[in-house]
Amino acid sequence: MRIPEPARMSGSSRRDRFGWFVALPIGVLVAVLLVLPGGSLLPTVRPWLGLAVPPLLLILLWRRSRPALLAGLLPLAAWSAVFGGHLLPDGDVPHDLVVVQHNVSDENPDPAATVRTLIADDPDLVALEEITPEAVPAYTAAFPAEYAHHTIHGTVALWSRHPLTEAAPLDIRPAGLGDDWNRGLRAVARTPQGDIAVYVAHLSSVRPGLTGLDTARRDDSARKLGAALTAEPHERVILLGDLNATATDPGLDPVTAHLGTDGSDFAFTFPAALPIARIDHVLARSLTVTAVRTLPRTGSDHIPIVARLRH
Repeated sequence: MRIPEPARMSGSSRRDRFGWFVALPIGVLVAVLLVLPGGSLLPTVRPWLGLAVPPLLLILLWRRSRPALLAGLLPLAAWSAVFGGHLLPDGDVPHDLVVVQHNVSDENPDPAATVRTLIADDPDLVALEEITPEAVPAYTAAFPAEYAHHTIHGTVALWSRHPLTEAAPLDIRPAGLGDDWNRGLRAVARTPQGDIAVYVAHLSSVRPGLTGLDTARRDDSARKLGAALTAEPHERVILLGDLNATATDPGLDPVTAHLGTDGSDFAFTFPAALPIARIDHVLARSLTVTAVRTLPRTGSDHIPIVARLRH
């Protein structure tokens, strides 16, 4: 009696099996990561998950299977839904204010050149972080007469074309740090459109640890900043700062509950050598941030951003 040989799997069946059990799970995983909220790390790398789409589409071309097609289309659709709108040009959007935000770095070798870059778009407000006491004279001398109004508290500063009142330090110190940690300020800018409360903040850095990213101090700073925004009596508010988080990071929820931005995760600012995330922000209340873009690189490890706002 002759035992029949097992049926040989056709090429089409092998391709479909590869698609169902290899390509499709990868595509589903990438799509889920794109649309679900995460901690501090996932929002930072989420725009770059789109890089998984081209290899999946190459698998589609190679294997020519329907599951592989689905594996490529799922993350492509998810990425397009989340980020696709930000690829469209902003156009000539009307605006009332132009503001610049930059962590200048406490090791910046050329403050004068940095200031020239920051004022190239004739901004109304320029916020700086990591400005050391030793560097203050150089920055002050570099700003032209149009920016005669300025205030400096600790390592944060604000230059303005418009008069500033009520300028004072803003205490956003994380628990356990001393009085020498001063990385926040609040002032009121008297613009032609009316008074605007302006905050400049530099939240605590995120540190890698044995169990992942340590965000405790940054989150504590964010909660204190959020409390200040809750108590802010002025309806119109602008926040400029290095927040050490993307706008979608849950750690910034106490801040973003009060303020909004342009909604784009692009205009990456850090690290300057190979920017992968925007952690420098312009956010506002009762003003609309219509566009954010990066400026040329300075002597800092951050890239400056310029934003346009309208009432």
